[in-house]
Amino acid sequence: MAFADSGGKGRDEFLLDPIEMQALNVLPMPVMVIGEGNGVVYANTAAEDFFQSSAVVLKRQRIDDLLAFGSPVLALVEEVQRRGASVSEYRLDFGSPRLGIDRVVDVFASPLPSQPDTVVLMLQERTIAEKMDRQLTHRGAARSITALGAMLAHEIKNPLSGIRGAAQLLEATVPDEERILTQLICDETDRIVKLVERVELFGDERPTERDPVNVHDVLDHVKRLAQSGFARHIRFNEIYDPSLPPVLGNRDQLVQVLLNLMKNAAEAIGTHAIDGEITLTTAYRPGIRMQLPGSSGRIALPLEIGIRDNGPGVPSDLLPHLFDPFVTTKAQGSGLGLALVAKVIGDHGGIVECESVPRRTIFRILLPLHRLRAGQAV
Repeated sequence: MAFADSGGKGRDEFLLDPIEMQALNVLPMPVMVIGEGNGVVYANTAAEDFFQSSAVVLKRQRIDDLLAFGSPVLALVEEVQRRGASVSEYRLDFGSPRLGIDRVVDVFASPLPSQPDTVVLMLQERTIAEKMDRQLTHRGAARSITALGAMLAHEIKNPLSGIRGAAQLLEATVPDEERILTQLICDETDRIVKLVERVELFGDERPTERDPVNVHDVLDHVKRLAQSGFARHIRFNEIYDPSLPPVLGNRDQLVQVLLNLMKNAAEAIGTHAIDGEITLTTAYRPGIRMQLPGSSGRIALPLEIGIRDNGPGVPSDLLPHLFDPFVTTKAQGSGLGLALVAKVIGDHGGIVECESVPRRTIFRILLPLHRLRAGQAV
């Protein structure tokens, strides 16, 4: 990477070639150039988002000012300057006074041959990679309970029907005051059958019909369902990208997924909240790619659907396991709703993730872009 000499001094001596600047600006990872005295020479668009500051403001700073005292990233920059060789470190704590929170990042640092003390610093926020890993784990968990669903259907549902039938026969012979017990047996049997039927859905590997689906139509449909029922007391906001292309998917399954997520958001807000708010978003975000198991290719996931609520948030210890089967925060929940969401989105070739802090919980669905070629989706 070459730098043009502007004829000035200090940081102004380091000016990126316009073509190089354009190339760095489209990268989804934060990239910074650290010059003499650890001054920030350049910051791309992703770095502006990461540090929540404009490039103009960042270029007035030293990298020391942006990081916590004693940050391992500073030691990494010094090592590159000393050795004149590229260095990579993984899972570094990236505490920043400017960000106000700690992040875990992978750091890739390289020297510029033409500028001995100049270091190109690229950051990869670790949460993105871990989200991908968790999604593959979620899919594995869904596959592992596929056999469980088939076993439950055969080994549990049939005996349950016999138990329910026997309870109904007993109900006709017992005194009125004891019929509450037979009714309890019937109610609990029905509840277990419904649970087993939900688990059975994981074992349904039949191919589903897929067509181009307008996600905005699906979101509007689900929003109307929510507003006429469980979310009638909640205000909805929409932030849509009108240029978003259709998704190749099963409309009914996507309706069920989004309905599940909206219902969870409404239940998190609660029925007595006076300022409950759910925000629906869509966006086109290039740069996120995932490698599928058993394949050397990587699939792009640029289509984003978001459902955000201002409820109390998800407990931090539960967040990494939120999509695992039988994990729930609800007293009467089965813990299968979000696991089924992860399975359906995984079947569509995408991922679903959750970020949560008090008053801001967002579920993001990332789906692949399907282009039409000769009248067929690829």
